[in-house]
Order: sequence, then C-alpha cells, then structure tokens
Amino acid sequence: MSPDPRRLLLDIYAAALRAVDGRRAVRERLARDRPAGPVQVVAVGKAAAAMAAGAADALGDDLAAALVITRHGYADPGGCPPRTVVLEADHPLPGAASLAAGQALLDFIAAAPAGAPFLFLISGGTSALVEVLPPGVGAAQLHAANEWLLASGWDIGRVNRVRRALSCIKGGRLAQRLTGRPVLNLLLSDVPGDDLAAIGSGLLVPPAAGAAEPAVSLPPWLQELVAAAPPPRMEDFGAVCSEILRGNGDAREAAAAAGRDRGLVVHQAAELLQGDAAAAGRALAAQVLTGPAGLYVWGGETTVRLPPQPGRGGRCQSLALAAAQALAGRDDICLLAAGTDGSDGPGEDAGALVDGATVERGTVECFDARESLARADAGSFLEASGDLIQTGPTGSNVMDLVLVLKLA
Repeated sequence: MSPDPRRLLLDIYAAALRAVDGRRAVRERLARDRPAGPVQVVAVGKAAAAMAAGAADALGDDLAAALVITRHGYADPGGCPPRTVVLEADHPLPGAASLAAGQALLDFIAAAPAGAPFLFLISGGTSALVEVLPPGVGAAQLHAANEWLLASGWDIGRVNRVRRALSCIKGGRLAQRLTGRPVLNLLLSDVPGDDLAAIGSGLLVPPAAGAAEPAVSLPPWLQELVAAAPPPRMEDFGAVCSEILRGNGDAREAAAAAGRDRGLVVHQAAELLQGDAAAAGRALAAQVLTGPAGLYVWGGETTVRLPPQPGRGGRCQSLALAAAQALAGRDDICLLAAGTDGSDGPGEDAGALVDGATVERGTVECFDARESLARADAGSFLEASGDLIQTGPTGSNVMDLVLVLKLA
C-alpha cells in the first residue's frame, strides 16, 4: 500500500526539524569545546528554552546561572536548567514585556562576577523579544516603528537594519555592557546568507560599514527615531566569539536526505526563496507542474505586504494558498510550506499543507481564494479547507521550508 503523500511530507518536515533542533545543536557544540569554569548563560529567541536546555546538558554544574527570554507560550519551565530565570516577552511586535526583558538582561549581566565567562544563545525572534531604548523613545514609538516595518513587505535583513539603528543593545551595542568578559555567542540563523549582524539584529555583532538603512527610505517620524541611539564601540568586541550552529541549509539537507531514504528522487533548489509570498507560490507550482516527479525542496523567507486591516495567516500560508490555486484539480501533487519555528505570522499555525482539492474545499465553505490572498487572510481560507499545520514550538528557527511531492 502506497504511503499517504500528505503524511509523507509531514514526516519529512519533522525530520528536517529534528536536524536543526536547538537543544541538540548546543549540546553537540559544547561537547566539543566549552567555556571553562562557572558559566553565565543568556538565551534569547523563539528557540531559547531548547538552547538553554542543551547548555545545561553539556555544562552540568558549571552552569552558574541562566536567563531565558522567549516568546509568550514558548517557555518550557520543566525543561529549563536549574538556577534559571525564564521571561516571556512580546512577539512579533515588541511591547512592555520586551522592554522589561531588556532591563532584566542588563541586570543579569551587571550581577555576574567580574571576569565570569558568558554563553549567549541567540535565535530568531530576538529582535522583538528584548529591547533597551534610547532616552526619549518610549514603548508606543517602538510599537509603531515595528508595526510599520512588519507591514512594509521588506525582507528580514532590511527590517533588522532599522531595528538595530534605534536600539541601545542591538547593532553590537550590548557588548559594551559585558566590559571585556569572555563571550561565546552561539546562534541559529534565521536570515539569508547567515549574516551574524542580522540575526536578532546583532546583539553582540557590529554591522558592517555602510550597512545602515538609508534614512530617506523611512517616514520622517521614523527617521528621527533611528538617529537617537549611539554607535557601537569597536573596542568592545575583542572578547566576543560568534558562531552559527544551524541554518536553513541544514534543514534543507535533512529534508532531502529524508526523501532519499524513502526512495524519492530529490530536486533541491540552491537559491533561497524571497520576495512576495503569493508570487513565489505561483512560481513554485508552475515549476513543479512542468517538472519531473519526486520531492522538491526549497527554503528561505518570503514577504507579505499587509493591507490596513490584515486577516489571519503569514507568509507560508499565503505562499501555500497561491500555489493551491495553480494546482487546483491535480491529484498527484501536494505542497507543504511552514516555518521551522512552529509559527507563521500571528496565531498558532506553523504553515499549511495543500493539494489539488484545497481550493475546492475552501470554496465549498464560502471562501474565495483570490479575495483571501488580497486581504492577507490566507489562514481563514486554509482553516476552512482543513489544510493548516500546527506543531507548537519546535525548539528551532532557521527560516521556512517548502516541500512539494509530485507522484510518478
């Protein structure tokens, strides 16, 4: 009996997630080489709880104290190491909890013994979860800036260039607070090119010269905000060693390997997905429709330009619904588009798994695919069609995966 193609795609997606698990990545890295002596651990991001658990696995009693800052609902108190403070903050829009987390981070650093080594564990989501603002900039302005950025349709690198420009800890500025203490900075990459300065807006990594977003591309009120933060001091980075543990390429390789293990011919794209999500979905569907049978593997991060009152769903759901329109009526193709962090835009959905009957199922429930895409409401359509994926927090965050199975 042939395996269910939808179940097969979900199994391959799960194999990719296991390969980029934050706990496993940190544990394996520290097993090879770890800081000496009692270590102060700071974990920030959607994968913070998993990464902190990996540090505890490797460090044991040498973990002196830990601070974990993660998204609401992503904490794992039972799995976090002892001597750990766990804070949940705001995402995707930073708020009061993000500012409280920023102050807690500064207090944690200040309370550490002089010369104590630090282990930082950074994953995607950090930009929204923790913040310290320049004098005169408040929570309302921070919220407005990020709301404008998230609706802009810009890619994550461009968005993070603005975020670090209006922060007192991003763009490498946090390094000044560590006053020369030795720091091992381990990261899961959720950005194209694995740019260290872009992951989490670069808490401990200075941006390259000329990497600032031109002020003229911003509205006047936002131009004023980004001029408020001081520049980082290059002399503060001598004791910081940064290293990427996992990225999207690792997830794609694991998905491809899982496909081959199941006897599939694998077609893996070298280029990362980017640009408009719906356009990408249509382009991928067209490629598969004219291509050979097998498993197609893509990774990356597309964008969605939000209307004034957006509906439900994120970039993966928009990509999947647009692809479903092109695949309508086919019984030999299904497509999975999902975040590796278990989230895709606001809400609890990781993405969607669509097939040739998706549009028909949603239409029967009185939804219109074209209208849903125009309103950035793909999630409502995909809920009606029964095609949403929910994983909960995955312990990772290395951008998105798109997997397509075309039967022979």
